[in-house]
Amino acid sequence: MELTMAGALNAALRDSMREDDTVVVYGEDVGRLGGVFRITDGLQAEMGTDRCFDTPVAESGIAGTAIGMALYGLRPVVEMQFDGFSYPALNQVISHVAKYRNRTRGRVGLPMVIRIPYGGGIGAVEHHSESPEAYYSHTAGLTVVSPGTPADAYALLRASIAFDDPVIFLEPKRRYWLKEDLELPVSAPPIGEAVVRRAGTTATVIAYGPMVTTAIEAATRAADESGWDLEVVDVRTLSPVDMDTLVASATKTGRALVVHEAARFVGYGAEIAAELSERAFGYLAAPVLRVTGFDVPYPSAKIERHFLPDADRILDAVARLLEY
Repeated sequence: MELTMAGALNAALRDSMREDDTVVVYGEDVGRLGGVFRITDGLQAEMGTDRCFDTPVAESGIAGTAIGMALYGLRPVVEMQFDGFSYPALNQVISHVAKYRNRTRGRVGLPMVIRIPYGGGIGAVEHHSESPEAYYSHTAGLTVVSPGTPADAYALLRASIAFDDPVIFLEPKRRYWLKEDLELPVSAPPIGEAVVRRAGTTATVIAYGPMVTTAIEAATRAADESGWDLEVVDVRTLSPVDMDTLVASATKTGRALVVHEAARFVGYGAEIAAELSERAFGYLAAPVLRVTGFDVPYPSAKIERHFLPDADRILDAVARLLEY
């Protein structure tokens, strides 16, 4: 069966709700409308307004009520309608959601998922194309996940809902229409494991979320145009990150670069580059490079193509790696 990433996410929510009546889904426009991107389409009609419902435009309230529901024994899955809209809830997420397990000396977790459509590439207006992964990954106590394929979207969302601690689930909105042949339920590596999407020997390209497709496109072009054999590693879980898989790949190829949409300075790729430099320094033939967005607020739709990393920028970075 061919499914888009949006369809896979919808199926994951539906299957989780069918199997566990403690799962509730809510947020802005997720009920009757089915969400801006139709990820929750049909859930209210099937599950009822008690289990899938709309909220006021109040992200802090959405996160705060999810804390109470999780403490009460439910498994809330809440949606922040867009990445930039998630910031009003940061106080709840950082001060309470992330700290509850530690605050109770390990006795009480918060089984809740905060879904956030994130990233650019859809020609949106201001506050609709942010990449907030570094904020959440930096916050101890949160598990941060970002699928790069429809199969992972299904499997990782099911696993996140079943998880006994809070998960920030970052959905790459530009990949909602990416299609894949799937047999549901999908079997995939668990939360916390990176995967090699394409094996290679020339250099390692590390990506996640929206950039996985871009990295694979670059690797295909590299093989056709230059004879370079690039290995592509999909991080999948940003925190805790599976550094063992990333180090093994960089050690094998001797060269590595990290790709993400977010700005370069203090971005997620900086941590990956630092870890690789510490753990694989003796095996690297070149510094770890980063291909990222620029250190500016996200630009208008007319020029976002210049901001977003593409295959050309990845291949330029590979050429620099090979010059060392």
